[in-house]
Amino acid sequence: MYPTTIFHPGAFRSGMATTSVVLVAFCLLTGPQPARAAATGTPAGPLVEFSVEASQQAPNDQARATVFAEAAEASAGAAAGKVNAAIARALATAKAYPAIKTRSGNTWTQPNYSKGGKTIDSWRTRSELVLESGDMTALADLLGKLQSTLGVAQISMQPAPETQKQAEAKATTEALLAFKEKARNLTATLGRQYRIVHLAIGGGARPPAYPLMARAMAMTAEAPMPLEAGESTVSVNVSGQIEVTD
Repeated sequence: MYPTTIFHPGAFRSGMATTSVVLVAFCLLTGPQPARAAATGTPAGPLVEFSVEASQQAPNDQARATVFAEAAEASAGAAAGKVNAAIARALATAKAYPAIKTRSGNTWTQPNYSKGGKTIDSWRTRSELVLESGDMTALADLLGKLQSTLGVAQISMQPAPETQKQAEAKATTEALLAFKEKARNLTATLGRQYRIVHLAIGGGARPPAYPLMARAMAMTAEAPMPLEAGESTVSVNVSGQIEVTD
């Protein structure tokens, strides 16, 4: 579910916390209102509900890659030892790239059974390493080096948190302006005015990462992996209720 910010008359008097973007937007939407707009209780005029949406394109300036080591041996300990050694070497290689954050991913060990399913033939272990960076060149170079010993399970591209925040702020302003314009057009057609009874802002959640599944391919040793960042769409929805007034 998307996070939602809701406004009600009297919210500011009660000390409700709001972000600076929302405060500016609320002031933008509200203007000179009829005297009875300050009154509480049952609305005197008819109510109209509607919603609008605005979107902004945000560059995918952050990449995340999952690499893994996998081995099958006669014993679980031997398989784990082989995989752990490969991951340790990968971590040592990654230390040369300070712009890249590393963390451990999923690890599992499972038995491989014989055809009859009664005895264990061998043990298979897999361990993952997650790499994240806004430096695409550095990440591509590191992945090229790691591919000689590790597999690449997935690469995903998405906007960095600050990039996402900026796109969301722009989309919020556009959506609020669109809400104001629609409310004005609706009531102007009727020769009436309006006041906002209820307003909700939804969306702005970080868009899902765009996954690039790794393919098995012959790569030149230590050749950088080609990466294409692209863009994501950040959308904000504004829904609300207005009272049609004289």
